Amino acid sequence: MPFVRVRGANLNYVDTQAGDETILFSHGFLMSQALFAPQIEALKPRYRCVAYDHRGQAGSEVTKTGYDLDSLTEDAEAVIGALDLGPCHFVGLSMGGFVGMRLALKRPDLIRSLILLDTSADPETNKMKYSALGLVARVFGLRSVAGPAMNTLFGTSYLSDPAQASARTAWRTHVTDHDKAGILRALKALIDRDGVAENLVQIDTPTLVLTGEEDVATPPEKGRKIAAAIPGAIFKLIDKAGHSATIEQPQAVTSAIAEFLETSKNLR
Repeated sequence: MPFVRVRGANLNYVDTQAGDETILFSHGFLMSQALFAPQIEALKPRYRCVAYDHRGQAGSEVTKTGYDLDSLTEDAEAVIGALDLGPCHFVGLSMGGFVGMRLALKRPDLIRSLILLDTSADPETNKMKYSALGLVARVFGLRSVAGPAMNTLFGTSYLSDPAQASARTAWRTHVTDHDKAGILRALKALIDRDGVAENLVQIDTPTLVLTGEEDVATPPEKGRKIAAAIPGAIFKLIDKAGHSATIEQPQAVTSAIAEFLETSKNLR
């Protein structure tokens, strides 16, 4: 399990090494680099694929500070520098998308293209709901909120598919196996974040926005709003997918990413 040391934290990462161009994957809250396993497997013959766990989540170090979105953006910037990835294609889902938009605004020289999945440019609109769940998790542990978390992370098609029963069990375990302190610090950052919608017009990087049609955490209108604000951005809806479209509809997401990366070469 390799680690890269950035800004006082050891971040767990995977790196396929080979490829003329690099894709950096940044996951969502309560998830990990495993969120992109299907895409990495499909894209690694053509691209160097790197994915890391945010501080305090999954396999990365739990630090006392550094969880706000500006700090997480600086983490991503440092990962790119430490592993010599830039300029790279940045793929961010949910919280990873929060980071991607901020990084594209701050350091456009590091971003070859931007792919945003199931994310929002707005401040958190469900503060009371997530604060209440955080309180329950603090008192009773992460397993006490596994049900609401799964219903937020996945769409109804995935949750009701008998063929995905074992996978759902594995993801439920994955969600509840995080370090509680790290997750609660990350949750506070998610709840307290500022929006960047008014700044998106400044992004001139080729951008693809994907949203699952069943996403209840960041509904499709959030993705459409982002695509409308970024000049030249493309929006695509992923059928029968919720907030974790990379897992729920891996082939559709991978195909959309691969097609975009190929066609965006003419836009750079």
